[in-house]
Amino acid sequence: MLRGYNLTSLTAIFGNTEEDSGDSEKLLELYWSRAELKKEFAALRDEKFRLQEQITAKEGSAVRLQQKLEHLESLLLDPDWVYNVVVYYQLRAFNQRCTNKLARFAEQLKQQREQRQHSKVVGKWTDQRDEEAQRLQSQIGEQRMHLQMLEDQLLAERHRFSMMGGFARFLRRRRITRNLDEIVRRVAESQQRESELLASLEEIKARDLPDTEGLDIASKRSINFMILSFAQQMYLHFSDHNLAGLAKEAGGKSVGVSNYGSKAVCDSILETVQTRADSMEKVSGFADILQRCAKMISEKAVFELDDDAVPIAGTVSTVFDIDSNGLVREREANLIGDNYWKLTTVFSR
Repeated sequence: MLRGYNLTSLTAIFGNTEEDSGDSEKLLELYWSRAELKKEFAALRDEKFRLQEQITAKEGSAVRLQQKLEHLESLLLDPDWVYNVVVYYQLRAFNQRCTNKLARFAEQLKQQREQRQHSKVVGKWTDQRDEEAQRLQSQIGEQRMHLQMLEDQLLAERHRFSMMGGFARFLRRRRITRNLDEIVRRVAESQQRESELLASLEEIKARDLPDTEGLDIASKRSINFMILSFAQQMYLHFSDHNLAGLAKEAGGKSVGVSNYGSKAVCDSILETVQTRADSMEKVSGFADILQRCAKMISEKAVFELDDDAVPIAGTVSTVFDIDSNGLVREREANLIGDNYWKLTTVFSR
């Protein structure tokens, strides 16, 4: 049937293959270009929304800051509140000072324990390496003595062979040659063995120090008991006028919430804050008290899980007040539960 159609007729029916292929490619390019433009447009739209949200958040933050500023100005203009504002900010600064002090103590304690463990691991590794190196050096010395004996034997055999007369040399040539070849082989083996021992010794000397593993649970708990002990000593040191509690409260509330009292009362609080803060910096020689307090804390501590490093807050809420005579008095204060001086953030975990 198709024989009756000419080329022109077929082209009219099915179209030009080359032209159709070019048009298809152009359509595909337009399709993909449109898809990429839609993606870019969607990304720009998302970016626009994100920036709008940021602007809204910044504007809200600016409004809140302005409100706080206006509230603070109104308090400073009020003669009944101006002294309370001063006390509030001094207590906040005092609270931050205590927080920093506790954080420094915790960090120093962790570093000391980690360095001690690192030194212990490195010392053990060094001893093992030195022991291996010493054994190899001993083997190398023995190998060198053995090699020297073989070389002396080879030299002696060659000298004896060279001193033989012609007839004796002819009769014994084969046996002596075998002996010389055997000694040469043993010398080569000995030299190879010495090279291997020397390579092993260099490998031992070139070993990298081992990575120190993290502290185990027992060490972390011990650190945390000391941190809590230090926090208890600060709490006791600032027990006058309940400075620790007032400072914690100021650190978590906004200005104007707490009324500390009259000007005289505010002046007394300020003086006490300055005096006790300065005296805290001069306290020394209470390491024994910290150790004893940490031991008593550990005896009461209960952990929720076997691999927990931080005890359940309620089990260590007893504060141990140890005087200069060693007498212990107890009082209740849940330093972990109330998160004094951001205590929960400095524990070893």
